[in-house]
Amino acid sequence: MSDEAFMALALREAAAATRHGDVPIGAVLVRDSEVVAAAHNERELRSDPTAHAEVLLLQAAAAALGSWRLEGTTVYVTLEPCPMCAGALVTARVKRLVYGPQDPKAGAALSLYNVVQDPRLNHSLELTTGVLEAESAALLRGFFESRRH
Repeated sequence: MSDEAFMALALREAAAATRHGDVPIGAVLVRDSEVVAAAHNERELRSDPTAHAEVLLLQAAAAALGSWRLEGTTVYVTLEPCPMCAGALVTARVKRLVYGPQDPKAGAALSLYNVVQDPRLNHSLELTTGVLEAESAALLRGFFESRRH
């Protein structure tokens, strides 16, 4: 499958977050062209500030693979990760990160910081940005516009 096809799965996850009032961000973890885990934001659902899609995804993938070391994996996420999530991706030893739009207010994988490629850390991720960017941005924009009315 292509980056776009895996990102489409992440977008489906993102849409699921809106069912319980969470910001629509979704993520999928892939190893050897197979989906290992998928997750979406559940901060509102769990009343947990750490229940971001990426954190939940890494937890599910580690459980599925039996190791916290997620070497050789690719994470697809519908928005540039925040500092917490970027740090978690580095710590988990994810090989590659693919995301849609950048997040100019909280992005830590290029926009405000580049935690995932900081040479001072013990691991660095390959990075691909802008995959299904317009679709991801439209989903987020629609969510926030509906909250304002």
